[in-house]
Amino acid sequence: MESRTEKNKEKQENIEEEEKREKRKKYAKRIFLSLLLLFVVFSISYFYITNIATKKLIIKEEVINASNIPDSFNGKKIIHFSDLHYGSTYFLEDLKELIKEINKRKPDIIFFTGDLIDEKYELSTKEAENITKELKSLKVPIGKYAVAGEEDIASFQTIMNQSNFTILNNDYDLVYSNDNHPILVVGLGSLTTDRNIEEAFRYFKEENHNSDIYTITLLHEPDSIDEIKTTYKTNIALAGHSHNGGIRLPFIGGVTKMEGATKYTDAHYSLENTELYISSGLGTSNYQVRLNNHPSIHFFRLRK
Repeated sequence: MESRTEKNKEKQENIEEEEKREKRKKYAKRIFLSLLLLFVVFSISYFYITNIATKKLIIKEEVINASNIPDSFNGKKIIHFSDLHYGSTYFLEDLKELIKEINKRKPDIIFFTGDLIDEKYELSTKEAENITKELKSLKVPIGKYAVAGEEDIASFQTIMNQSNFTILNNDYDLVYSNDNHPILVVGLGSLTTDRNIEEAFRYFKEENHNSDIYTITLLHEPDSIDEIKTTYKTNIALAGHSHNGGIRLPFIGGVTKMEGATKYTDAHYSLENTELYISSGLGTSNYQVRLNNHPSIHFFRLRK
């Protein structure tokens, strides 16, 4: 027969065991709630960077002043857009909204700096027709110009030609507006395909060239600007490719670096006598995410 002491000891042990079970339950519950919270935060964050941050279009407005802008270009409006990567996070409804926003601003000139269709996307004939129809509906009094990116293949040439864009891969055009004083638009081919700086800037080797002509250079990869400015003068350069780093963090800037965009990833740089503007793009490349870096277009006004 158990003594009273033994019974009390057994009872105490049972109480202690019950307390341990309760502690384990509370600990397990805290771990479960913590994991659940982490899952919810991760899910919301992932949804944001893949669905919300990749959609809201930002218009970046700038006034560009220069003494050598011809009088006939004073007050002219320019739209610069780049890197649709159609088929990544960018599709027909997004393109329609873009066209609407561009036409609303009534630009005089439009520039596109490469990567129209995402290289991983199988573009159907119908989609190509729809893209052509939308781009063709961009109405400008002076002109529409484009250069190809590293992902642009035969469909790019076809779509842009049928959309009334002039493709300037290693070529230039003297662009006029109501008088005989033009600006020069130079287009450079992509780094990974057919880049030829000497060919693109051959205007400056022509006998009757104007060394002080106002010059706009279109290039896909922004790092190419270093090779250009060592030999040739350009007032502004418009580029794409970098997507401004895709994910941008405070005090760090763009996280993603790509060949041709390892040095220049921010939206704007003042480089000696050249202003370099880099589009954040519209679609996404490699990683279909954005953070602190919405799709955007540039809207410039020229001022003499």
